[in-house]
Amino acid sequence: MGLTNFDNNTNYRNEVSAMPNRVYISFLRLPLLVRILMIALLVFLSFGISIHFLEPDTFPTIFDGIWWAIITASTVGYGDYVPHSFLGRLTALILILFGVAFVSSYFGTLAAAAVTKQDALHEGKIPFKGSGHIIIIGWNERSKELIHHLTNINNQQMIVLIDESLEANPVKSRFVHFIQGKGHVDNTIMKSDIENAEKVLITADRGNDELQADMNSILTLLTIKGLCAQVKCIVEILTAEQVVNARRAGADEVIQSNKLTSVFMINSLHSKGDGLLLNVIHQLQENRFSSYPIHQANVGRNFREVGLDLMNEGLLLIGLRRGDETILNPPHSFEMEENDQLLTFK
Repeated sequence: MGLTNFDNNTNYRNEVSAMPNRVYISFLRLPLLVRILMIALLVFLSFGISIHFLEPDTFPTIFDGIWWAIITASTVGYGDYVPHSFLGRLTALILILFGVAFVSSYFGTLAAAAVTKQDALHEGKIPFKGSGHIIIIGWNERSKELIHHLTNINNQQMIVLIDESLEANPVKSRFVHFIQGKGHVDNTIMKSDIENAEKVLITADRGNDELQADMNSILTLLTIKGLCAQVKCIVEILTAEQVVNARRAGADEVIQSNKLTSVFMINSLHSKGDGLLLNVIHQLQENRFSSYPIHQANVGRNFREVGLDLMNEGLLLIGLRRGDETILNPPHSFEMEENDQLLTFK
């Protein structure tokens, strides 16, 4: 029994002796700005209480002493409280020597932290926090034009740009948040708050071989769908052979940019040089083309009847989307069905 009590007492003394060390280590783990602020507050509190007891007539309350300590250490010096005794003035001198140093260190560290934070944000090292944003992966002429268009519309939406080749945010807009890193790395995607994103656009890296660019895009798509399967992903594919693989990987929409370019070239070869297709595309860039579900009242009506009703609303019905099939300018007698998506131009 005596040996047990001795061991318990020894353990208790060891714990008591180790407690200051644990507190000190916990203090060192705090951010530098918090540590300096805590030391400064301790200095203000100590000198404020001390001057109150040294000159109770000049400093009637502890709050008056703390007020004087803060004003003196910050070099403001209103002069409403002034120590008169030798010990009071000696205390003021010590406060000026030590307090000013801590206050200067605090504001200097605060300014440095703000600059560091701003630099980290500009360099793409700060994660994004938000919802309803659009994520664009890859910086190129296509994404540049898209971001320019999105940041100049009335209902501006937050854009998160992810790219590994850039060293800083290339767009000077408060609606564009830049993240530096590879799109197929989990940590990079998680920084974009993928779970709260509305859509993701994966652009092809034309600096690589077309097949390699498509493989990188599909790998990025797999990474995103693995982290957040419900987010809508639009991926740009260069080779026709990889379109199937992109859909297998979970792409909600596949853009075959090379195929679109071929359409432009064929139209230019067979046209009279009027650039008609290009003019139509410019019109589409103005958000004049849209689709929306058919109203229940229009189910069973034909294409002509629905089109005439929409013309009265200033909309031109040019076709519909039924399942995976897009039907442009069907016969007037074409009957509308439930779940059809009407394609209109305004």
